[in-house]
Amino acid sequence: MEQHGLTSNQDKASIIKRWMDPDERITVQFDDQRDLSAEVTGCTDQLVSLSLDTAVPHMRQEISVPLSAVEISEDLSHYTRDPERPLKRKRMMLIVQGNRPAIVY
Repeated sequence: MEQHGLTSNQDKASIIKRWMDPDERITVQFDDQRDLSAEVTGCTDQLVSLSLDTAVPHMRQEISVPLSAVEISEDLSHYTRDPERPLKRKRMMLIVQGNRPAIVY
């Protein structure tokens, strides 16, 4: 899944859509914050929608990020969660250009 340098938003969207599952998480990195856990809640050829964990239990930050600002990689330090599926010893990582948007509580 090592996808550095993808030029097409359609290619990125097809990879990201494979991770759209409420039982799975991905890793997200911003310029100012790293190793965030998120759920992919939607994806088009222009935007990826994410639900990021926050410091407040049961409260998530919903954001949409342009695919042009996203690079796809692998996170080898985490594994998949769903016990009904075969274990994958890595998960998708999205590297987002820019800082994490402010959290509004």
